[in-house]
Parts: sequence; C-alpha cells; structure tokens
Amino acid sequence: MSEQKEGEKEDRSAGKSVVMLVLMALSVAYLLNPGMGILAEIPDNLPVVGNLDEAGATALLIACLAYFGIDITRILGRKRQQHAKEKEATVTKVTDAGE
Repeated sequence: MSEQKEGEKEDRSAGKSVVMLVLMALSVAYLLNPGMGILAEIPDNLPVVGNLDEAGATALLIACLAYFGIDITRILGRKRQQHAKEKEATVTKVTDAGE
C-alpha cells in the first residue's frame, strides 16, 4: 500500500513539474512578446496599470525558476552585498586618507 502512495507522490511531482514548465514557457513567450503587443492583456499606454501584466509574468517566471532550483533573487542579492562591501571599502580608504 505504501508503494502505491509513493508512486502517486512521484506522479504528482512529475505532473507539477510539467505544469511549471508550461507556465514558465508561457511567461517567457509573453515577456518576449512575439505578437508585438497583440497578446497584451492590459495596454501598456495606461500609466502604472499598463505594466502590471508584465510584472505578473515576470513574477511567474521567477517562481517557476525557483521551483526548479534557480534562485534569481539570490543572484541579485550577491551583487548588492558586493556593492555594499566595495562602498564600505571606499569609505574606509577615504577615512584612512583623511587622518
């Protein structure tokens, strides 16, 4: 009986992976915009609101990538940390030079 449940879990995870791949492909296709604006749910010429559909597609893409173990937010966080360290080193050099 436990083998059946384990098999069901594997099927569900495989099914979920397929769904996530499809969603990822759709979000990439939407962001690449092959229809030259024809597929846009909300016209981009509306202030602020016009970019919400692209923001949603981007959030969906980031979530799909995170599901497969690719964490974009961690990559961006490293750049911020490196920038903060460089800035701190510059401030330290300026402070040391002023003494």
